[in-house]
Amino acid sequence: MKNIYFLLLIALSCTFSVQAQSGKQKKADRLYNDFAYLEATEVYKELIERDYKVSYNSRKLGDTYMMLRSPENAVHYYGDIIEDTSVSPEYFYKYAQALRGVKRYDESRQWLRKYLESGRESEEIQAMLNKNDYKSKATYKLKSSDFNSEVSDFGVFVKDDQVYFVSARAQDTDVKDKTYSWNGEPFLDIYVLDKTSGTVTPIEGEINTKLHDGPVAISPDGNTIYFTRNNYLNNKEGKRDKEKTNHLKLYSATNSENGWAEVKELSFNNNEYSVGHPSLSPDGKTLYFTSDMPNGFGGTDLYKVSVDENGNFGTPENLGEPVNTEFDETFPFMDTDGVLYFSSNGHAGLGLFDIFKFENGEVDNLGEPVNSSMDDFAYFQVADSKEGFISTNRDGGSDDIYIFNKLNPLILKGQVTDAVNGNPIPQATVRLLDKDDNQIAFLETDADGYYETEINRDMVFPVEAKEIEYETFTGELSTMDSDEKDEIVYDINLEPVKDVEYLAEIDNIYFDFDKSNIRPDAAQELDKLITLMKEEYPELVIEIGSHTDRRGSNAYNEKLAERRAKATYDYLVANGIAPERIVEYKSFGETKPAIDCERCSEEDHQLNRRSMFSVVKME
Repeated sequence: MKNIYFLLLIALSCTFSVQAQSGKQKKADRLYNDFAYLEATEVYKELIERDYKVSYNSRKLGDTYMMLRSPENAVHYYGDIIEDTSVSPEYFYKYAQALRGVKRYDESRQWLRKYLESGRESEEIQAMLNKNDYKSKATYKLKSSDFNSEVSDFGVFVKDDQVYFVSARAQDTDVKDKTYSWNGEPFLDIYVLDKTSGTVTPIEGEINTKLHDGPVAISPDGNTIYFTRNNYLNNKEGKRDKEKTNHLKLYSATNSENGWAEVKELSFNNNEYSVGHPSLSPDGKTLYFTSDMPNGFGGTDLYKVSVDENGNFGTPENLGEPVNTEFDETFPFMDTDGVLYFSSNGHAGLGLFDIFKFENGEVDNLGEPVNSSMDDFAYFQVADSKEGFISTNRDGGSDDIYIFNKLNPLILKGQVTDAVNGNPIPQATVRLLDKDDNQIAFLETDADGYYETEINRDMVFPVEAKEIEYETFTGELSTMDSDEKDEIVYDINLEPVKDVEYLAEIDNIYFDFDKSNIRPDAAQELDKLITLMKEEYPELVIEIGSHTDRRGSNAYNEKLAERRAKATYDYLVANGIAPERIVEYKSFGETKPAIDCERCSEEDHQLNRRSMFSVVKME
């Protein structure tokens, strides 16, 4: 009887324990769904510690930490369960994103590949795998602003001497009534920094509420402000959607003697989705914004809408590809040159959110130091100025505002000349390399020996210059301490090759890949040689040397070069050059490349597929 009673107690205890854990599970999921992420982490941790639905709760805890922008914690919990065969492939992508947030880029790429190998298709993720270079030709000098606080500060807009920004500092408000369950900080308000006095005050007028307000954009005439706010008007909380979510909306207000007044909703708002992050074109006739409205590309997309002189709006238009992706695009900004800047986690980047620009139909990552392994967003550049602002959480914790000084691309120019007589050398090749000897620029001099390109500042470049009649030049170019310069001149002198004399009047002739036929451009050069040998130098005797690129075996390339040499010889003889004036035609295969490279570009390969003409006798 006692044994039966004891077993019954154990059974009841287990039942109550399961019920208790089930209740905590519901609480954790409810907190997560209500965006109370900070509190949700503690409940999910408790469930994991009690060994309750560990795989599910580890995934949710990883998701929660990603919403709190804490990838170092997300990596830990995703990593515990990522090998579980029951885990959805979407977590391969989430894990890859978290790994990128802690700069474990190689591992991140491995999990992106596993995501694609699972059968999921994504052009954006394939682009992330293909992208290796994140460099901007413009140079940005960054520093943390001195008006940051200990909580979130972001989203700058500058009008005259006033710097508008968003902050959770709760200045001149009751902090207790303005706590946001997402991250435990006060709700966001709009503040203004007066550049002249250095003081920061809440924006004047009827804009800040007990919920989130900001960021803002102001019309060129200064009469209208557009701003983001929770669905909240006239001090009454707006409608929620069927998931009980209070979305973001865009509002406008009019400038008055007492600050911003006459707050009203924009016509294209909706209770079922969010609209926010306003930005105006320089002429004020187009409003750009972010929204997750239906029929987009996925996540949040960027849109634009026309604004007439009376403040009426046209029909919102999705900016489409390549700007928008299946993931999230946010915080648009159009500069005075018509270049669109925005933040995205759907394009190939360095971190969670990176800042990109859209210009001439292409999306480019701004690279470091603008972007980091964390979130970088809210790009703003002051009109007719090199000064601007970005927002970032790169230092850990809350968002901060950084000030940048944008320097234009540095122009590198120079002339390649003969070291003996100073004559310009056309069609010489100039290569700029990185510290690992990877080619980052390939240039060819013009008819007067000049070359020109844009290069990055604050770097040191190994330089290599070549022309077949000259010794190879190697040197080093520094763009350090070039902030006050717009261009750098780097002239190069080449020493003539001592042991072989080449015909200066005749260029090399080139061949197509794996071909030995004489191309039209090669025939034109050979016709010049024929005229030279018949009319100017009737006693000239030459030698032909033919070469290949490095694709294919040594033996095959030697035979290919031999066919090229023979084809060159046959063309000259067929057009009236006596055979005895060509003492020999040699096959060098791939042994004497013009461009000695391991990972050759197509330009390198082309320069290596050639026939050359050296002087044996000339009277």
